[in-house]
Amino acid sequence: MATEGRTPSKEEALGWYDEEDRQLVKLILESKNKTVPRVQEIIEFAKHAGYKRLGIANCVGLAEQAGVYEEMLSAHFEVTRVGCKVCDLQNCEFAEGAEGAACNPVTQAKLLAEAGTELNVVLGLCLGHDLLFQKYTAAPCTTLVVKDRVLGHNPVAALQG
Repeated sequence: MATEGRTPSKEEALGWYDEEDRQLVKLILESKNKTVPRVQEIIEFAKHAGYKRLGIANCVGLAEQAGVYEEMLSAHFEVTRVGCKVCDLQNCEFAEGAEGAACNPVTQAKLLAEAGTELNVVLGLCLGHDLLFQKYTAAPCTTLVVKDRVLGHNPVAALQG
């Protein structure tokens, strides 16, 4: 695989992992299960890690699916779910002339942090909103669903021949 610019040495690359990062990699390696769907893989990982509180940050357009996943997770964990339209912000508060209800990923992340979540799952946040959520999340975060309205939330389809 070609890379542009400098390629760090193995020692330098390993040096970028602090003890917390190394522990997370160890947990990932120990709990990796390629025989279950992603929804179950997250559950198994979180159980192996000893997490008690999980968070879901979802798009309201996928509220039904988020509710199903919340129910699945609730059999094993304390779950806090926050939809993207929390606090009823309006787009005009961010861009003059913009209309409609605004998504609120920063507040989603802050509310999940207040709830003490130890792992957050992103379910269908829009591009940009997922960036802001990941910037402000206090807990490790994984994505279950990437929003892609055109390809039925399956963006990899655009890369397949």
